[in-house]
Amino acid sequence: MALGPLRPSPLVEQAAERLRAQIADGSWPIGTRLPGETTLARDLGVGRSTVREALRALAGAGLVRARQGAGVFVIATEPDEDWRARLGRASVADVYEIRVMVEVRAAELAAERRTGADLTALDRALAARDRAAAGPATEAFIDADIALHAAVVAAAHNPVLVDLFAAFVPVLREGLLDLARLVDVRRADADHGRAAHAGLVAAVRDRDPAAARDVIATELRQTLAHLQRR
Repeated sequence: MALGPLRPSPLVEQAAERLRAQIADGSWPIGTRLPGETTLARDLGVGRSTVREALRALAGAGLVRARQGAGVFVIATEPDEDWRARLGRASVADVYEIRVMVEVRAAELAAERRTGADLTALDRALAARDRAAAGPATEAFIDADIALHAAVVAAAHNPVLVDLFAAFVPVLREGLLDLARLVDVRRADADHGRAAHAGLVAAVRDRDPAAARDVIATELRQTLAHLQRR
């Protein structure tokens, strides 16, 4: 497959796409050293700076790697999959297993680190969950439930945990809505899990990491068991 000159427009994107195509169609197999910047610039009809940026984009996608003094080498034929895209393809049960791990530790940290503002946020989230549980809308109840869990994660004061939980939420929400179509979780639990969630907030308030861990682990594993039986 010949490279050929590019049309004027976003040249870096075009150059990266053309180089990516060379890798994908096997013209440059894994382990191949790419031609130098000067050669690529000539073949593509662009400047070396454009080639340099295109190679940087391919490196960011996990397709090539520069070796000091040796050149740029192909290390993969498919780009690294975006984390959110990977979550979107995962089963809800698989994502939920990771959620258990994340939230159990987050609950412990929340009990150790919570502030007065965190307690206010938790009380509000618990009250909102109670109101949603009393209402007819399952979707509103699920959103309120997730919001309470998010408030616990936020009280851990670890931004990576917060971002990780936020990435899970769309998949979790869809999975819980799907589960609700098959099983009336609220009817199966007379108090809609109110006792467990109130106990979680109380454990965080009391700065009791062990109690917070035990409450959240039990509650999440019960839902995971529902998901695994679907």
